[in-house]
Amino acid sequence: MARLHVETWAPEYGSPMEADAALADPSKVDETVETAGRWTPIDGVDDGIERLAFVDGVRRIDARLTIDDPAGPVPGICGSYGVGAVVWDRAAARSTIDKAIVHRLAVFGSGRAAPVPVAGPQLAYRSESVPDDDPGALIQRFHGAMRSSEGELSEDLARSGLFVVGDGPINDLSATEKVGYIKSHRAPYLSDERAPVVGRLRAGQRTPLFLIGKGGAYERYSWYLRLADIPGGHAWTGVVRAEVSAALPADRAAGIADRTAAVLPAVASEGHVDPRAPQNLVPIAALERELRRRLGDPGIVYRELRSAVMRSSEVGAPR
Repeated sequence: MARLHVETWAPEYGSPMEADAALADPSKVDETVETAGRWTPIDGVDDGIERLAFVDGVRRIDARLTIDDPAGPVPGICGSYGVGAVVWDRAAARSTIDKAIVHRLAVFGSGRAAPVPVAGPQLAYRSESVPDDDPGALIQRFHGAMRSSEGELSEDLARSGLFVVGDGPINDLSATEKVGYIKSHRAPYLSDERAPVVGRLRAGQRTPLFLIGKGGAYERYSWYLRLADIPGGHAWTGVVRAEVSAALPADRAAGIADRTAAVLPAVASEGHVDPRAPQNLVPIAALERELRRRLGDPGIVYRELRSAVMRSSEVGAPR
C-alpha cells in the first residue's frame, strides 16, 4: 500500500518534486560512466577541503513599465537582482559574505528600449530589449541576466582556487571545480532499473555518476546525494542533485561527488529555521537574506522609481 507524506518544504515555495519528463531524454543519459553494473549507495569522502564558496542570486520585479508608442503600447519590466557568495573557511569555523553586488535592469519588448531615469543614488537601471512582447520573454531575459552574473562569479571564484557550490544548474562548462546544486527534481533522469538506489541513500551517501546531455553541447556529470535522514520522510526527502562540467575527467568528477556527499550535510538547514529544509543550505539562506536586504525596501524603490519617471515625463511634456 502506498504511504502518504506531507512535504517538509513550506507550500509557498512550490514543491521539491515537480516532474517534467520533457526535460530528460533517456537517449542522452549515460548511467555507466562510473559504475557499469549494479548500482549501490556510495559513501561520501571528506578530503579536507578547507574553503568553499556558495554562490546564489535573488531577483525582484520592482515595477511594470509601458512605452506609450503611437503604434501601440510596448510592455516592459523594471527589476533588481543581487548576486554574491558566502565563503566558508572550515579550518577557522567561520563564514563571510563576499562579492555581493546589486544590479538594476529594465527590459522592454518589441525590440524597443527606453532610458529609465535615475531614481536615486543606487537606483540606476540599465535598459535592454527583447524582440517578443510576451511578458514571459521579459521575465526570461531578466532571469537570464541574473543567472549569467551567477555563472561569471562562480567561474571567477573557481579560478581563484576556491571550491564553488552554485545554487542551480551550472552555466559555465569550463573544467574548473564548481558544482551546480539543484534543490528540486523536475526531470526523471534515471532509468527504472537504477532510480530505486536514490531511496536507499542515507545521509552522506550519493549515487554513482551519470552523464546528462550525452553527445550534446551541454554535457554534465551528475549525481544524487542525501543531506539528512528525515524521520517520516519519503524516499526522496532530503535528496538533492548535483552536477559538474563533463570537461572534467570522470575520476575528478567522482572525487568532487564524494566531497559534496560528505561535506554538504554539515550545512544542511533544519526545519525549525528554514521552510525549505534541509535542501536550502545554511550559507545560501544567509546569502539570500543579505542580498534581499541590499535590494532595498520594495515599497520605497517603487515610489522613487515612479516619482523619477513622472518628473522626467513632466520635463519632456510640450508646453
